[in-house]
Amino acid sequence: MQFHGVTPGKKAKSLGQISLDVVFGDSKNFRKERLTFEVVDFHSAYHAILGRPIYARFMAHPCYVYLKLKMTRPKGVITVTRNRQRAEECLQKGSKIVDEQMAVVELEEYKKNADPSDLLWAKKPASKSAFQLASETKPVHIHLEDPTAAPTHISTTLDSK
Repeated sequence: MQFHGVTPGKKAKSLGQISLDVVFGDSKNFRKERLTFEVVDFHSAYHAILGRPIYARFMAHPCYVYLKLKMTRPKGVITVTRNRQRAEECLQKGSKIVDEQMAVVELEEYKKNADPSDLLWAKKPASKSAFQLASETKPVHIHLEDPTAAPTHISTTLDSK
């Protein structure tokens, strides 16, 4: 099986499947199902991702605003609550992972399309500058507290105002 849109810039291929017992609730009121997960080789902030088919199987209702998952059982509603700080950490870690993966994808794309002569441009000596001072300039110290600071050159033809 292949996944698209999970990792930026490429598709993720399943390495296989694993079946695990998943239990929500406590010893007095619980719901247990054996779920089959796809195993993929990519970095993520999460260990497992539950999608719509899993929610339908458990007859669960996720609320992303309040970070709660609710499902009805004969002995009452099971509510799974998560920590907002941990959710924010996962979001930040996920963003960092995506940025790193996108940088690799963009670099590979750049290498495919870059002209080798452009790459040599960066090796030119930095001492040759295209900037030249105008002939009619005077040095002015703008850092009055630091007389050792390098002066700034301004044009002598500027109006004094």
